[in-house]
Amino acid sequence: MLPYSRHAFICTGQYCSPERRGAPLYRLLARLLEQHDLLFSANRVKRGETPCLGICEGGPVMVVYPEGVWYGGVTPELLERIVTQHLRDGRPVEEAVIHRLAPPHGQGEGGQGR
Repeated sequence: MLPYSRHAFICTGQYCSPERRGAPLYRLLARLLEQHDLLFSANRVKRGETPCLGICEGGPVMVVYPEGVWYGGVTPELLERIVTQHLRDGRPVEEAVIHRLAPPHGQGEGGQGR
């Protein structure tokens, strides 16, 4: 199996978004990844859905690994920016970031060892 460059999870449950706005975003993500050649290219992105990411407000919530960048209040417009700017071009959409995981001990930005 070929590796993925990133893994994007979207919360499709009702806790952070009582209207369950994450489910249509998850479907839209598939179309956007295909549109931007991120499904089968060398920079391919794996998408996943989960009923809960543990943040029970400000949803829909999305997280991108390996960076550990969390986005809140994701709309279709913001999702498109995340796909083009972060997933394709490698630059997080800073104004929408709600949390960042710290890199593992002994590793700098981007997960590279010292």
